[in-house]
Amino acid sequence: MGLANLVPGMSGGTMLLATGIYPRFVSAVAEISTLRFRLPSLAVLATVIGAALLAVFLLAGFIRDWVVLHTWVAYSLFIGLTLGGVPVLWRMIGHSRPAVWMGALAGLAAMSALVLVQHETASGFAGEEADTLLLFATGVGGASAMVLPGISGSYIFVLLGQYVPILGAVDTARAAFTTGEPSAAIEPFFSILFPLAVGIALGLILVSNLVRLLLERCPNATLGTLLGLLSGAVFGLWPFRAPVEPSLGDVIGGKVVTSASIASIPVESWPVAFFFPSAAQVLFALLLVGVGFALTTAVSWLGDAMDEKRPAR
Repeated sequence: MGLANLVPGMSGGTMLLATGIYPRFVSAVAEISTLRFRLPSLAVLATVIGAALLAVFLLAGFIRDWVVLHTWVAYSLFIGLTLGGVPVLWRMIGHSRPAVWMGALAGLAAMSALVLVQHETASGFAGEEADTLLLFATGVGGASAMVLPGISGSYIFVLLGQYVPILGAVDTARAAFTTGEPSAAIEPFFSILFPLAVGIALGLILVSNLVRLLLERCPNATLGTLLGLLSGAVFGLWPFRAPVEPSLGDVIGGKVVTSASIASIPVESWPVAFFFPSAAQVLFALLLVGVGFALTTAVSWLGDAMDEKRPAR
């Protein structure tokens, strides 16, 4: 789940679903939110969340650099990873009903609107200079990846322009501790990670209780909405884009680029522009889409096999 949460388009909730842990995880979060502290629920949360945090802590810097420097390669893979979640959700739905398609259309419209907002507001990976309220809202949105199958929390980070700053803060904190200078982690922790963590905690509690209620009372519309959100996520993952070196006079992060500042602007803050791909790039991108789809499908099959072997309760 931790690896999935680092990758835009990959859902941590889908990983929980594919490995058969999803119902227990949602129930455990809902129990804890009502101040019921049973040992089985605590064990599930400690194991899953602990392993996820370890993966994020160790690999945030690598994933950030890969996405920034090899954007079209990364996004091609992300498209496949995203589409691979569609069969997972469809198996949960089981049968086509009007409520499913109505929910799917609503989810598709919501994700399309979110993509349009991104294109209107974000100039690059870093987006605008983050503030506490935006990071809190980003955390609430990102918490959905831990609860809702098919929705990627890190994709929400990308849409809100906070993906690279968040991963950068995590990597800075990791470097501070590994080099024996924990004081260097104080600034990124309080300015970025703390408001993000508060938002994630609140979102996790709210969404887990809401999804349990919705799946009980209107499962078809709920799963259909998830299907629409998952399918619509592909709209924001057009791969053929790349960072463009800024020019004098450009405005980045609310500041005008000058001859004195241009050399110090990190590549993750450069504006991103679409480009016309070559035939070789298109073929390789399609190959990566297939690889991503196959990876998600393989995890799903693994989860099905494990679920069949698990004793009934």
